[in-house]
This record gives sequence, structure tokens and C-alpha cells, in this order.
Amino acid sequence: MKLSPRQTEILAFIRGRIDQDGLPPTRSEINAHFGFKSPNAAQSHLRALAAKGAIRLDARIARGIVPTADAPEPPPTEGATVDLPLIGRVAAGRPLLALAHQERRVPVDVSLFRPGPHYLLRVQGDSMRDAGILDGDLLAVHRTQSVREGQIVVARIEDEVTVKRFQRDGERIRLVAENPEFDDLVIEDGGQREFAIEGLGVGVIRRL
Repeated sequence: MKLSPRQTEILAFIRGRIDQDGLPPTRSEINAHFGFKSPNAAQSHLRALAAKGAIRLDARIARGIVPTADAPEPPPTEGATVDLPLIGRVAAGRPLLALAHQERRVPVDVSLFRPGPHYLLRVQGDSMRDAGILDGDLLAVHRTQSVREGQIVVARIEDEVTVKRFQRDGERIRLVAENPEFDDLVIEDGGQREFAIEGLGVGVIRRL
């Protein structure tokens, strides 16, 4: 999809507010941020973005603006520092990016990662040791459900969040550990366990 410069700016603003607050902006906030005079300007731009497939508008919920997985990422500006939420231990039954899981916000030069990260996840355990991801590292994660064979992903199984290498094995998904001391995790298509891809690992930050 090809967006106009203004549409790209609005999409970036929506994503920024979701990353910062966990919620998309209201139409009034979009109007105020961009200085639109007409009260209907924001809604017109949102409908155009929805028509191009960059967002989904859900009238059933408040602030129902949802960027799609296919929405283009703006190219990172070299040296651009963004405060990303750091996700620590994840409590059962809550969304990964719930405020209760956010330890703090960490300034990160997002131009170092492609695609750009949306949050940091504190790694627990050594199951990905041989991929250079160690216990206590901060994994930079791009929020998406679209991943390819062999990529390192953040996945949720029931109420557990894990970092593994993604493989599809026939009708099964295999989450591969990069440490021979750990078993792979196998998810059967149509199985009983709830499963979701939460994001794509795009880099590691190690605090010495």
C-alpha cells in the first residue's frame, strides 16, 4: 500500500500513542495534534487509511483504531531515540503490553533495528543461549503476528510467554530451543492449548 505523507504521519502518531499509553488516540486528539480545523478531518483521514488497509476501524469499542500487520513501517531516522516499554514478568490472563507488566521505559536508538521495535522483553532463562540470547538480556521486539520460518519469535502458550525459533512442521508449529538442555515446544493445529505469536525478535540489548 502507498500512503500519502500526511497519512504516514497520522499512522505514526497512532502507533506512538499505542506504544506510549496502550491506547490509540481519539479523533479529537488527532485533530489537535495536527491542527486540523474541521472536526471531521481526523475521521476522513482514518477512513482513507482504513480503505488502504493500514488500519481497521472498530465502531464497537472506544478509540477503535487498530493498525494492521500489513501497515507500512516508517523508516527509522538514524540516531532516533524512542522510550520503549520494558516488559518484565508477565502475569497470567493479562495482555503482554498491559501497564502492569511494564517495569519502566528505556531510551533506545530504534535505527539500530529493522524492522523497528515496539517494546523490550526481559529474557528469562537460557533456552536461547546458543542464539546469543542470554538470561537477563533485553530482547527488542517488533509487534507482529506475521513471521517466517527460522525467525526468533515471542510466543504465548496459554498464559506463558516464551522466546523461541519458529518452525512449521507439517500441520504443527515447532518452537525450537537454541540450547540442547531444553526441549522444543510443539503446537498442534486445532489443539487445545491457546497459542499466539506476540512479536518478532529483532535484536538484543545486554546490560553489563
